Amino acid sequence: MPTPLKLTALDADDLAVVSAAVQDSLVAVRDCVHFKDERRFVLLLNRFCWEADPTVEAAHWRTHSALVFNEVKAVRHHDVPLDEPDRLLDLLSVTLENDHSVTLRFAAGRAIRLEIGRLACHLGDVGEPWATPWKPAHPVD
Repeated sequence: MPTPLKLTALDADDLAVVSAAVQDSLVAVRDCVHFKDERRFVLLLNRFCWEADPTVEAAHWRTHSALVFNEVKAVRHHDVPLDEPDRLLDLLSVTLENDHSVTLRFAAGRAIRLEIGRLACHLGDVGEPWATPWKPAHPVD
């Protein structure tokens, strides 16, 4: 069973580590929330545990995680079905586009862009992980 992750990203290199950890996470549209008064954006994820030891019997694990961005000034959506709160999005990457924006890229060309004052991101696993027989795979072009 994987050890719970707790990561902080304060620069692009840190965010690359967080991005690798959350690749192929599933998130419901309803679980992507901007708390304007707190300048915070939160995603509640069903995270695939890429860091799990592949030599153990149950090699594939998922866990619930919270991905939090602070200092968020504005949120922009591209092709995110906000009118479908139960729709699951497949998170592919998280990148720092410049010092003042972060882009969350999802499958099917969807994206969320966060305008930020500075990068202050935290990822934390919550609850117990569970075994899964499915490992995400991506076609190679």
